[in-house]
Amino acid sequence: MAAPRNFYRFQQEGLLLLRVGIGFMFILHGWPKITGGMEMWEKVGSAMSVFGLSSGFTFFGFMAAFAETVGGLFLMLGFLFRPMVVLLFITMVMATIHHLAAGDGFGGASHALEAAILFLSLFFIGPGRYSLDNKMLGDTAKNRLY
Repeated sequence: MAAPRNFYRFQQEGLLLLRVGIGFMFILHGWPKITGGMEMWEKVGSAMSVFGLSSGFTFFGFMAAFAETVGGLFLMLGFLFRPMVVLLFITMVMATIHHLAAGDGFGGASHALEAAILFLSLFFIGPGRYSLDNKMLGDTAKNRLY
């Protein structure tokens, strides 16, 4: 009897495509923020006022821009994968809360919420075979949270 066909034999290639595609899109999304300087960081970071904060907006805005831009690059490379998807997840949760608090409704918050779900899922899936983490750490990369 012949072995059943494996229709999922390209999982690793699919994960690579997902990482590269989403990472590239987040670089494009974050680049104007990271190059926008302190004024842009202050504007982005002001989303933290939802939590009653009235200072530190520049820092939080820079961190969001960093997470999207550098996190997108590291996502593409599969480098420091889990720490980066945690940063991206937190950034997208904050963006979701910001959009909901601003009255944008579900339609305005849905992109950030979808991205948060994606990054949380990737945290559990891992970077895959075609990643710098796997290249540098080998099989131990599967079991590391860093």
